[in-house]
Amino acid sequence: MEPYRRVALIGLGLIAGSMALAMRRAGMKTEIVGTARTEATRAEAARLGLVDRVVDTAAEAVAGADLVVLAVPVGAMGAIAAEIAPHLAPGATVTDVGSVKAAVVAAVAPELPGGVHFIPGHPLAGTEQSGPGAGFPELFDNRWCILTPLPGTDPAAVSRLRALWQALGASIDEMDPDHHDLVLAVTSHAPHLIAYTMVGVADDLRRVTDSEVVKYSAAGFRDFTRIAASDPTMWRDVFLNNKAATLEILGRFTEELFALQRAIRTGDGEMLHAYFTRTRAIRRGIVEAGQDTDAPDFGRIPVRR
Repeated sequence: MEPYRRVALIGLGLIAGSMALAMRRAGMKTEIVGTARTEATRAEAARLGLVDRVVDTAAEAVAGADLVVLAVPVGAMGAIAAEIAPHLAPGATVTDVGSVKAAVVAAVAPELPGGVHFIPGHPLAGTEQSGPGAGFPELFDNRWCILTPLPGTDPAAVSRLRALWQALGASIDEMDPDHHDLVLAVTSHAPHLIAYTMVGVADDLRRVTDSEVVKYSAAGFRDFTRIAASDPTMWRDVFLNNKAATLEILGRFTEELFALQRAIRTGDGEMLHAYFTRTRAIRRGIVEAGQDTDAPDFGRIPVRR
């Protein structure tokens, strides 16, 4: 499969930065051009040597690129697509790395010209860090990247994009955009919202002092705070653009929570034990699938700068 000659990264945060570093690790001869919304981010990316060229606008970045990666918050993708559309090379592939797919398809697809391949994507990888300095080349190793190609998409274009993600260390799956959004509502979106809520509850619960929250966070609260430290703009856009699936899963969560409240109130230890046994088995399955580790550091990796 012919590698991409020039890749344009629109946005230079954790995911785009890690893509650039992983492409370099893979020995690709691809020219990588990047841009970001703020001058400060562009300057930081240039200082780090994250890409071959940093340019000021998305229109400049996509000129002559055969792959364009939209690595911006979901809510900004439609406007970016409209901006770059007149400047895209014929036959170029446009993809994204957003956590929501149906809304991205609705926002981006109508803006793109004919002859351009639009293949939405979502690498299921990340940390709570953000910005150009947060990226590291191993981010996608042994992680899944989900592609949601639209009906009629050129299979050769899909295969070419699959080959890129495989070279970056990822495993590839394909699914319908709506199904992707439901799956991610279960595995990512609702858990993040619950984490934000738990941290907010601790902030509101004045009978527990700030020093106690910090001092005893290893009891489980620590891992809520890690998730809740994620980029607020990105997660605002995720929830606003995946309303239906997230609300469905939150409704189910509320029902489960009420059932657990009832079991605790009535002293139903048998129900609690059976419930926790079932959920523990799911955790074992995640570890056995290689998507996390039993190590006591909860799978954390050092932040690479």
